[in-house]
Amino acid sequence: MAPIGPTPKKEKPKPLQQQPIIPEPVAEPIQTTAIVVIHPGSTNLRMGRASDTIPITIPHIIARRHKSIGQTVQEDYTILRYETNHSECDQQMESGLRKVQQAIWTRQMSSGHRRLPTPPEQVSAYNSTVIPQRLDDNSGLKWTDTQHLPDTVVGEEALYISPEDCYNFHRPFRCGGLNLHQGIGGSLSVVMQDLEVIWKTAIERHLEIPIKDLRHYRAILLIPDIYHRPHVKELMNLLLNRLGFGAAIVIQESVCATFGAGLQSACVVDVGDQKTSISCVEDGLSHRNTRIRLSYGGSDISRCFAWLLSRVYFPYKECDLASRMDALLMQELKESFCHLDQDIYGAQLHEFHIRQPHKPTVLYQIKLGDEGLQAPMAIFYPQTCGLVGKILIHTQQRNQGDPEDPHDETYLLQTQSRETNKPKSGANTDTTSQTQEGNGGAADEKAKAPEKVTEERETEEPEPQISSSMSKRMASTDFNDRLPGLDEAILHSISCCSSDETKKKMYATILVVGGGLLFQGAQETLHYRVVCGIPQHFRHQVESVEVLCKSKDLDPRLTCWKGGAVLSCLDTSQELWIRQREWRQFGLKVLRERSPFVW
Repeated sequence: MAPIGPTPKKEKPKPLQQQPIIPEPVAEPIQTTAIVVIHPGSTNLRMGRASDTIPITIPHIIARRHKSIGQTVQEDYTILRYETNHSECDQQMESGLRKVQQAIWTRQMSSGHRRLPTPPEQVSAYNSTVIPQRLDDNSGLKWTDTQHLPDTVVGEEALYISPEDCYNFHRPFRCGGLNLHQGIGGSLSVVMQDLEVIWKTAIERHLEIPIKDLRHYRAILLIPDIYHRPHVKELMNLLLNRLGFGAAIVIQESVCATFGAGLQSACVVDVGDQKTSISCVEDGLSHRNTRIRLSYGGSDISRCFAWLLSRVYFPYKECDLASRMDALLMQELKESFCHLDQDIYGAQLHEFHIRQPHKPTVLYQIKLGDEGLQAPMAIFYPQTCGLVGKILIHTQQRNQGDPEDPHDETYLLQTQSRETNKPKSGANTDTTSQTQEGNGGAADEKAKAPEKVTEERETEEPEPQISSSMSKRMASTDFNDRLPGLDEAILHSISCCSSDETKKKMYATILVVGGGLLFQGAQETLHYRVVCGIPQHFRHQVESVEVLCKSKDLDPRLTCWKGGAVLSCLDTSQELWIRQREWRQFGLKVLRERSPFVW
């Protein structure tokens, strides 16, 4: 018999892409010993458990054996760059050097007097007569043993592979992003394969975690402030699918820097080896309009220092920056002899050693005048580095969309535009935006994503039709393809903040991290130049300017990694974990909803 009563109505199932992604409940508190914090860089990879005091640091390089005999060696250099391979390089460097000399003479010493320049001829006369001294017959260094012909060698061992061995050398990161190029090993698939091999080796060898056990571990990955969404997607696939971590979080480096320094808000200046990135961070969020990345860093100072040394008869005449050993030597000389202290002047006598595998140790003496100060000043006058090109300044680009995430910010912007054109429907726009955007601890900021997406424009695309209220200034295009100096870029980034109150916060705390500005006197020099560059109409509103180059006595190269470890311990971060099963089921949609930044 049929049941008596009305037939219950069946509800239509909602489409999968519109269903909210509900986080899985956490069964028990997460142990910091089971969390791996990964901070990849152009030169070094820093990795460690969140419970560790400091991470392990290994060279971020991989050597791959040639598949055929006689193949040409391919190597990603550290100091040499293709942007300097042009006819006008020397002319630009000379012009930049004149500006550096003028800036050094203009600024007074602590005594109130002008700094007396040291004539290059004075130090050249001494350096041209230096005779090297042989200290022993063998330096004690050895080339990496490759007799068993391993297919890949990573880290420190890769650096010490003999040039005569048949290997190509690749660095997966370059200038603050993945090292994609048209040459051998430059495709996205090969770069991701290189990262997988390097990270697997570091996890097994240095953290002593078997790869098969990674399903019981979680990973926090630090990504650049200016991120490329398809690359972030590939990195998540690497962590959760290829390496097999149980869960993962991706977070921007500048936000981690504030966590590591214990600051609520700051203008974060990350001077790395090959890039300098600036971002204004407030309450754990990086302001999108203030992000800017410049393609120069510590290695460019090293190259400038090598050029200055060649002008005063550098006694080690065999120095070749294309050689890995000589590139390491120049980095060491820069860290030992360069400074930003105006009170150090006159000819200074120094010593350095040449140590190379299977060769004797040789002692050299050298006199330096202003070269030790002129080279670091190149970071304020990047013309001295000889860099030329239109891709040396980067800002956050517009989201191009992904088929895995049809309801992204582009969809929201188009929906909002249609609703705005309808009469009496503008009041529902903000509610719609807030409903579609995910949580991730940034609901208020993500509600503004339709406005902000209009600011992320690809240079080759036409200007979208938007209202004037949506158009805001970005830290981007006022330089006309001219590389700005570090102080100029900081001032420009802060000027792109949305309110005067935020600008005052950023001026109050400028946090310098990374290893590219570790020079005596760097803090005082940067403070002086920033204070002098504050716009006249805004100076009366700025109460104080503080530059922090070594917050909490922590090595600035480790500040970002430390911040990632701190983040893993916070209760608020427990909602950000993306589990392996969720990633395989929802893909990019879960990343947009869980990311602790505006995706």
